[in-house]
Amino acid sequence: MTETEIKGLLEKQQAYYKSGVTIPVAFRIEQLKRLYATVKKYETEIHDALTSDLGKSHFEGFMCESGLVLSEISHMIRHTKRYAKRKTVHTPLSQFASKSFKQPVPYGNTLIMSPWNYPFLLTIDPLADAIAAGNTAIVKPSAYSPATSKIIEKIIGECFASEYVAVVTGGRAENQALLDQKFDFVFFTGSQAVGKEVLRHTAEHLTPAVLELGGKSPCIVDASANMKLAAKRIVFGKYLNCGQTCVAPDYILCESSVKDAFVAEVVKQIRLQYGENPLGNKDYGKIINEKHFLRLCGLIDQNKVVLGGETNADTCQIAPTVMDNVTYDDAVMGEEIFGPIMPILTFDDFDTVVEEFKDKDKPLALYLFSSNRNHIRRVTTELSYGGGCINDVVIHLATSEMGFGGVGESGMGAYHGRDGFDTFSHYKSIVDKKTWMDLPMRYQPYKSKLYETLLHRFLK
Repeated sequence: MTETEIKGLLEKQQAYYKSGVTIPVAFRIEQLKRLYATVKKYETEIHDALTSDLGKSHFEGFMCESGLVLSEISHMIRHTKRYAKRKTVHTPLSQFASKSFKQPVPYGNTLIMSPWNYPFLLTIDPLADAIAAGNTAIVKPSAYSPATSKIIEKIIGECFASEYVAVVTGGRAENQALLDQKFDFVFFTGSQAVGKEVLRHTAEHLTPAVLELGGKSPCIVDASANMKLAAKRIVFGKYLNCGQTCVAPDYILCESSVKDAFVAEVVKQIRLQYGENPLGNKDYGKIINEKHFLRLCGLIDQNKVVLGGETNADTCQIAPTVMDNVTYDDAVMGEEIFGPIMPILTFDDFDTVVEEFKDKDKPLALYLFSSNRNHIRRVTTELSYGGGCINDVVIHLATSEMGFGGVGESGMGAYHGRDGFDTFSHYKSIVDKKTWMDLPMRYQPYKSKLYETLLHRFLK
């Protein structure tokens, strides 16, 4: 799509929004029901597309993408009416007689830019929130996941008129053309590098934006952890989608005294979950493309590999890989991995770990495996990160009851459920002042001692 066509599409959406058709809650709910039914209708095609793009099995496609999408849409169908109501708040005595309330209203015309690693989930989830809040949307899926982009385009084209919700496919040229337009709100999920570019463009128009980014999310395992269960859950979360998950444990920081026991359990769990030949496992996926495959291969130090390290360039596959005796100077620790490589580092003093994390970039996720209440308290209260789990990984994003998002270098803003509705809404603060009484104390001339005394009482 050319820049002129993109501009024309946005102008149509602007006119559609100005008509007021998206404002009634009944309209929003009807659109959500239509989206839900269409996703259900094309579930098999969605899962086939995810298999084509990322090698995901149909089970994983439902568990991690379409199933979560359906859950978010159904949550919004049930709760949008309540979320859209004005919220009455206390009115100070100095404003007597009046009523104060906060009214959620849509931003208007929104842009949703999604990544390739969970291409269906991370496109339709924010779209459901945008629709629930009463916005129009232009959706830009990633060019790296073409099969999923195609089914997204099919679903949205069948559900909605383009002046309401539309899909723009393509690559960098289309991204640039979209970011050059003046939207009312931009929602971006992707890398930190591209997120910075998005923020630069939105700053030109003073457009509010949510950035869902990533980073090196640590996973701490202390000596009090259940090693078998920790290894089982970490292996699941680390190698899910071949490690191409923004909240995957990027690296393990294990207490030295239990490191060998932990590594042994991790090796055992990889074999249990993926078999002796993971590259031959039909349910084990692939790296998105050759570029990322070669980048990941360059991060593997075969001298430190405990398990895995095998690759298949023809299929862009890398076996679940564990690297031991890793230091912060190794290449694998120099960037977000975003692949099936698990570096294991060690520590001896937990308090030192906490203090060191205070000086690091704020990660999207942080995980702690421990039964030590003091350790849990310190990690949950003293450290800054987007979100996380105690004695598990990844699952904190799989709910509509909590917001999901980053902080600092890992992003800004959050969505899912109520937080998603709020993200795509502006809350107007309104005072409805009554006309049957008008207190004179605020008007000049300010000479009355009585008024001054009353004002002091009202405002204290």
